[in-house]
Amino acid sequence: MTPWNMTDIPSMMSQMIEVTVNGESLSIPKGTTVLALLERLNVRSQQVAVEVNTELVKKARHSEHQLRVGDQVEIITFVGGG
Repeated sequence: MTPWNMTDIPSMMSQMIEVTVNGESLSIPKGTTVLALLERLNVRSQQVAVEVNTELVKKARHSEHQLRVGDQVEIITFVGGG
C-alpha cells in the first residue's frame, strides 16, 4: 500500500462535498448520484422515495441525478400495514 503524500490531501478533500441526509451532515464524493448514495447507505431504492431540496427525484432518475454541495436529501421509507 502506498502511503499518502501530504500534498495529495487537499486534492482528495476537494473531491468530497457536504450534503444533508435526513437532517444529518454527510461527506460524499463529488459526482455521487442518488442511487450511489442509497447503495452507500444500504437502502433499497425500490422501498423509498427520495427528495432533493424538496423536489421528488423519480426512481428512473436515481442513477443519473448527481448530488451537489449543500443539497438537502430526504429519504422516505415506505411502511406497509393493514
